Amino acid sequence: KLICEAGTGYNNIDIEACREKGIALCNVPEYTTEAMGDYAITLVLALSCSLGAQMKALARGDRTYMQQCHLGQLPHFEIRDKTFGIIGGLGYIAQNITKKALALGMKVIASDLPTTPLGMRDNGVEVVTVDDLYARSDFVIPMVPLNAHTKGLVNAEAFDKMKPTAFLINTARGPIVDQDAIVDALRKKKIAGAALDVFGEGSAPPPPLPEDSPLYDVFKEFDNVILTPHIGWQRMEARQRVVDTVAENIAKYARGDAMNINMETGLPIR
Repeated sequence: KLICEAGTGYNNIDIEACREKGIALCNVPEYTTEAMGDYAITLVLALSCSLGAQMKALARGDRTYMQQCHLGQLPHFEIRDKTFGIIGGLGYIAQNITKKALALGMKVIASDLPTTPLGMRDNGVEVVTVDDLYARSDFVIPMVPLNAHTKGLVNAEAFDKMKPTAFLINTARGPIVDQDAIVDALRKKKIAGAALDVFGEGSAPPPPLPEDSPLYDVFKEFDNVILTPHIGWQRMEARQRVVDTVAENIAKYARGDAMNINMETGLPIR
């Protein structure tokens, strides 16, 4: 009668089959808003201060940076006044990232649906076209659900539009970023680096990277690549919030309350 998605994304559920069988669907849309906002900023800070490069060098026994007072060509800069571009930047998590980024003195631009009016918002975010976002951003992060329209959204054409000093961050869903395109972009130095926390089609748990994934290769090849195993959402408070909200959703269904997914459109009810 009811499927409770213990997470935000429900692309793993066959909506049409639910409609045919009269099964209701609900998800937990905001349990990880704070944690994901924290992690996006964590990755910005790590990429901006050569943290990954320093750790990789020391791990492989290279103590060069421990013994000299300069960083050579490593990216190492302040984030104040840098531009953070959020694709799909008007959702719950994106707004939390925006709040944190603005507090750190960054500029935030966002793209949304083509029908969304462009211009400055009251919260300090400038809504722009996605092409403008690619061209202007120092950091780019997609914050969209995975579906037929967003799979491969950040592709070779997108990387061609980015600045060579820009960094790509993905904490949403792996296939939103075209894997071949990002490997190519890193090797051709179309972008300065990347931090990826998600891979593959799944969400909970996500599939591990195949052992022969080229992402492991670029991780070894470049100091400016960070790979983490879908840890963005997994802070203790967020995990407890999932359990609590799933229980609340079941209780609501038992009381006859409406669920938060519109089964006709397949879209969240806000």
